[in-house]
Amino acid sequence: MISIDPKEIPTAKLQGYLQSAVGPRPIAFASTISTKGIPNLSPFSFFNVFSANPPILVFSPARRVRDNTVKHTLINAEATREVVINVVNYDIVQQTSLASTEYGEGVNEFIKAGLTQIPSDFVKPYRVKESPVQFECKVTQIIPLGNQGGAGNLILCEVVKIHIHEAILDENGAIDQHKIDLVSRLGSNWYSRSNEGLFEVPKPLTTLGVGVDVIPNHIRQSPVFNGNDLGKLGNIEALPTTEEVSIFVKENFSVKGVLSSDDQEKVHLEAKKYLNKDDISSAWKVLLAKK
Repeated sequence: MISIDPKEIPTAKLQGYLQSAVGPRPIAFASTISTKGIPNLSPFSFFNVFSANPPILVFSPARRVRDNTVKHTLINAEATREVVINVVNYDIVQQTSLASTEYGEGVNEFIKAGLTQIPSDFVKPYRVKESPVQFECKVTQIIPLGNQGGAGNLILCEVVKIHIHEAILDENGAIDQHKIDLVSRLGSNWYSRSNEGLFEVPKPLTTLGVGVDVIPNHIRQSPVFNGNDLGKLGNIEALPTTEEVSIFVKENFSVKGVLSSDDQEKVHLEAKKYLNKDDISSAWKVLLAKK
């Protein structure tokens, strides 16, 4: 057994040990809004419920390890004292991951992740329509845990309204744990799906994914692709060039046959085969080859 003094190892390595050993952790998909009215959406796995009366949720946006800066979520929560915490199930896990990309100030992660923002009843931040449960909250207290990179900031939130999709309820009106199909975070790229077990989601690109908003409408609206497929397609630094697409088609005879068809669904199904293997570049080449 190895023994470690937290003060004697780099913060990034310590964080890796903590996140890998303490899990699975539920995910707070936190929606906030700036004083200028700009929406922000970001997931946090330092999160849980801590009281039922009053109903209190707590999550913690940590200071960035690399440069000790703070996230827009914390800035907005401090300024407006309001937040919506949306829970994350398997159907939106790829889009949730894409929303964690550190886009610049003013970029709307709802749009980049291809999620639907809907008005709340008691607070200004928007809710994620696709989330199975949404908690409108008032921020009661923010507790900074330090001033160095990696230090958390506990945001205590009192739930003022809950929204639950009827599709996840059982015959008695309780939340069915199979239907809600929650996901949680572990270390590195690992997640846990309550219905099936472990799976991986590659971390969003540090170079910024193009986002779901750049995907053509005929692809976004195709019945072949679900939210997770769109999240994968949006998590690519740049679309393949015309030359790259041409080379790919020449080297893949089976793709040529699919592209010769006028059936757009067949093309989408071919692209989905690559998405299922997490080969996002090839999926885009199939889609771009058929104009």
